[in-house]
Amino acid sequence: MKKRDYLEHADTLMERIKKGVFLTVKAGGTVNTMTIGWATIGYVWQKPIFMVAVRDSRHTFTVIEKTDNFTVTVPSSDEYNQAILFCGTKSGRDFDKFKQCNLLTKPATCVESPVIDIPGIHFECKIAYKSAMDNAFLDRSLEKLYPNKDYHTLYFGEILACYETL
Repeated sequence: MKKRDYLEHADTLMERIKKGVFLTVKAGGTVNTMTIGWATIGYVWQKPIFMVAVRDSRHTFTVIEKTDNFTVTVPSSDEYNQAILFCGTKSGRDFDKFKQCNLLTKPATCVESPVIDIPGIHFECKIAYKSAMDNAFLDRSLEKLYPNKDYHTLYFGEILACYETL
């Protein structure tokens, strides 16, 4: 799948993202992955963008704040649902998620953060912009999603590479 072709598959990708996909970041010697279920894919500033949201209470937040890139791995099947569940409920501060889930990584082609070495679609992104939400809700009912006031930071990653592995 070429970088510019991913929008042709956007509906399928968004359905999978709702089930959970892997966001992986590397800064220095630290690599962490977490599950994301919220994201947007499209064009901003005439660039292909993959926007991810990371709460400031997450271990991944401390890693992504030290780098300028991330990857997203979208599994091609439900085979990795247990790993998705584990990586979405356990912290990289307390667990080696790669070891616990038998996940391997492989180098990305354009960024420092690796991709999860599984069949699926991989996005390699360079952070073009980030913005902390800081309780800027127009809809006050959303406050219930943040009982600990640990708001998301939105990371807009320019998609440098997008490809599928089998």
